[in-house]
Amino acid sequence: MSGGGKITDVRVVAVELYLLPVQTRVPLKFGPEVMTEVTCARVRVTVEGRDGKTATGWGECPLNVQWAWPSSLSYAARLDGMVDFCREVAGAWAGFNRTGHPLEIGSDFLTQRLPELIKAATSAEQKSIPYLAALVCSSAFDVALHDAFGNLHERDIYELYGPEHLSRDLAAFLEPASDAHAVSFANRWPSEFLVPDGRSVNSKLTAWHLVGGLDPLTAEDFTGEEPDDGYPVTLSDWIDHDGLRCLKIKLRGNDQAWDFGRIVNVGQLAVAKNCTWLTADFNCTVTDPDYVNEILDRLRDEHPRLYGMLLYIEQPFPYELERDRIDARSIAARKPVFLDESAHDWQHVRLGRELGWSGVALKTCKTQTGAILSLCWAKAHGMPLMVQDLANPMLAQISHLRLAAHSGTIMGVETNGMQFYPDASSPESVVHPGMFRRQGGVVDLSSLGPTGFGFRADEITRELPQRRSNATTENGDR
Repeated sequence: MSGGGKITDVRVVAVELYLLPVQTRVPLKFGPEVMTEVTCARVRVTVEGRDGKTATGWGECPLNVQWAWPSSLSYAARLDGMVDFCREVAGAWAGFNRTGHPLEIGSDFLTQRLPELIKAATSAEQKSIPYLAALVCSSAFDVALHDAFGNLHERDIYELYGPEHLSRDLAAFLEPASDAHAVSFANRWPSEFLVPDGRSVNSKLTAWHLVGGLDPLTAEDFTGEEPDDGYPVTLSDWIDHDGLRCLKIKLRGNDQAWDFGRIVNVGQLAVAKNCTWLTADFNCTVTDPDYVNEILDRLRDEHPRLYGMLLYIEQPFPYELERDRIDARSIAARKPVFLDESAHDWQHVRLGRELGWSGVALKTCKTQTGAILSLCWAKAHGMPLMVQDLANPMLAQISHLRLAAHSGTIMGVETNGMQFYPDASSPESVVHPGMFRRQGGVVDLSSLGPTGFGFRADEITRELPQRRSNATTENGDR
């Protein structure tokens, strides 16, 4: 390696991609789609430091097709498209000619290389992979790079986002909103916006439970097709079993009477079970703000206690924010309204703020690099944060919880993998029991290892499938 930068800089020298299929124990309905299976992309990245020392890191992300790529295309076609794109990303990462900090390399990849890959995939297949789906495909590679960097330097990755390891300040990545005259990113670093010593301060995080559109609330809702596998099935039993206090309600967005009734039914059960908070997620299905406003106003008038328990509203409008520029201010005047699918990157967060959105739901599935940059931009502009998952199993759960612990969320973290496929994470749960089981309404991060994301990957006895991609960079300076 040659050139300037920091003595801690790294480059990628090898990339391995594995695909892990997972079946849900119960279907997950959100918006117009139902998920019954997911394929997880697991990635191992090897990096080399300036002294020639190497280290590996791991990353993982569920390729949640229905969430990342809403389309009339079949599930199979979309999944094949995302898997093929993962293979292209693997090759691109292996040959990416950059040296630096993972945030620097990751940002350069997202802004320079990823658009090229999207364009190439579109021209080859005559169909466009959405930017959000492309980010999901890229996420595991980016997470693995950050993990490898921490492992190489034998430090927790969240200790390595300051000026001693980064050559570029935040002004190299971010621009303030045009009306935020007091905001500057010059000589500022991600470490300033992260919860200091987050792994200790937030070693136990309040757990949010997702109530899917098909989830039975009580045994009266049974259809006869429920699993008998020793895990809870009804919402009532989940609340009792895990000590839950926070519930996220998935709504339809195209059936106002059903949506209102669902909030009331879940809310009344929540009150009876001494739960504290609710949120409502419309999953990009609403096009008229009054659809949401009328539900909120009716809830305020008829069920004021439930209205008071509603902490925020999540992503009512279509996720292509640049195309569907719907003003969110009328909803935000009633309840905070959070970007989720629309928060592709910090530029989209900036546009969301212009349109009146209140806050941001961060996800590691949009890459660790992107999540850190969006976090910094949002906090600098006074926007509250949440961290939510894609029902993350296995290693994806750990990096997800780490982000929540260091973000400073308004209330804990959403975590649903144990609800929809609890056995999928059995090898990981042996090493990290508290992160794959909710007890007393919290998840426990105290089992983390000391370096990278704390995966303790060498202790996890998971048999991986055949590699779907194995690429190595050429030797030489970067």
